[in-house]
Amino acid sequence: MSKRAFNILGILILMGITAAVSVGAYILIIGGSGEASGPTTAPTLSLATETPNVAETQVAVLSTQVADLVATNAALVAAGSMETAATVEATPEATEAAAEATEPVSADSAATRALYRIVAEESEVRFTLTEDLRGVFTTVVGRTSDVAGDIIVDFGNPANSQIGELRINARTIVTDNEFRNRAIRGEILESSSAEYEFISFTPTAVSGAPASIAVGESFTFQVTGDLKIREIVQPVTFAVTATLAAQDRLEGTGTTVVTRTQYNLTIPSVPGVANVSDEVTLEIEFVATQVQQ
Repeated sequence: MSKRAFNILGILILMGITAAVSVGAYILIIGGSGEASGPTTAPTLSLATETPNVAETQVAVLSTQVADLVATNAALVAAGSMETAATVEATPEATEAAAEATEPVSADSAATRALYRIVAEESEVRFTLTEDLRGVFTTVVGRTSDVAGDIIVDFGNPANSQIGELRINARTIVTDNEFRNRAIRGEILESSSAEYEFISFTPTAVSGAPASIAVGESFTFQVTGDLKIREIVQPVTFAVTATLAAQDRLEGTGTTVVTRTQYNLTIPSVPGVANVSDEVTLEIEFVATQVQQ
């Protein structure tokens, strides 16, 4: 190799090293410390807030039926057809059923609902993906315990149970590599900025709820909602398995799969990192304890 070629090769290697050092230094600077701005909180639910349920639907249907019967009867009376009117008169049974259905919910019925609040110290939110790190296939797991949210369980009718908005502090998510952590905070999730510190999941529907819930028994259901990462919101569905470990303690896990493409999450080009999977598994392992109201 000529001296000129050797010099050029040396310059290229030096440029490559300099670029790698520059990228590394940049990520280290913009990644921030990973400290939360404060305790993670979420909008709270209240047992005092009435929610639509099956009984209310039945009331609406019965009320509509009675109103239709009364209106039809009045029209027939006006037409002078008294005999026909009698045949469509609201029956005593229908009127009585409507009256009973519209009675206020009793204290005993209200007592079948219980409010549970997620305990951050006993809970964890995780993401899992894969990458080639310096040529080695690697499973990457990021985790944080900074999660908050409320759950109302309706023991009388589990289908009417509620799950409030969940909030996760993305800034405190850590993996086993500090360089990766800073890249996540500074370049990928951008959680080092105040605007994107939190990821939120707002449930819109609960399906597949069991017919009953008993202490010690596990049950499964699905929760569909809007997952917001940075400024992008996408609908996702979590498969949930939960157990009422005790009357005042609810435990469970929820899992779903999203893609980086859905949320425009790009991986910075750095030496040694390649083939980062597009699919990302999201999991929440939660413990929620009863809140007295």
